[in-house]
Amino acid sequence: MKGDLFSSQHMVQPATAPGMTVENAKCIRYAVNGEMMARQGAMIAFRGNLQFERKGQGVGGMLKRAVTGEGLPLMAVRGQGEAWFAHEAQNCFVVEVDPGDEFTVNGRNVLCFDSSLSYQIKTVKGSGIAGGGLFNSVFTGQGKLGLMCEGNPLVIPVSSQYPVYVDTDAVVGWSAHLQTSLHRSQSIGSMLRGGSGEAVQLMLQGEGFVVVRPSEATPQAQQH
Repeated sequence: MKGDLFSSQHMVQPATAPGMTVENAKCIRYAVNGEMMARQGAMIAFRGNLQFERKGQGVGGMLKRAVTGEGLPLMAVRGQGEAWFAHEAQNCFVVEVDPGDEFTVNGRNVLCFDSSLSYQIKTVKGSGIAGGGLFNSVFTGQGKLGLMCEGNPLVIPVSSQYPVYVDTDAVVGWSAHLQTSLHRSQSIGSMLRGGSGEAVQLMLQGEGFVVVRPSEATPQAQQH
């Protein structure tokens, strides 16, 4: 058979090294030699000798997920082979976490990561239950983290002179050492949302960066 479908743009090439790479804008490939972690249900294809095992979050993690609708249901992938991961045709990106780094990510944006990374579910400081009980996944250690995002994300620098305010439904994650608090703005909410309700943004202060996706979470996306 011939045609554009079989061009080099779409044809998978052999892996050149173990670990995580971006296969295309919507998919991440992981050449497994040992163990890695991935979002449950995100594996779309694999080859080789691989085993998949569901991982629990522990009682605390499951409780937080039940309360907030957030969380990160995981599976371990073990063996030797290759696996491809994607979710709802969202755009995929790879972040390299170095020792001493700490990257806070919304659980809905995590696709897969190296097992060398440590992960905890933590409450966003300053959010409280009134702010929707903002819980995020905090990654530390050394390794690669595969993220997904609806559209192309914005990476906005944060400085002590210029704090950044982000919609709580649009934030993907942020770097270590940023202080978070909730900022309420009824007048802005009235203008932007077409009503008289009070809008709530997450304010980030300090030195670092925040990643924002160019759309708010849809009700369907929030359920995953």
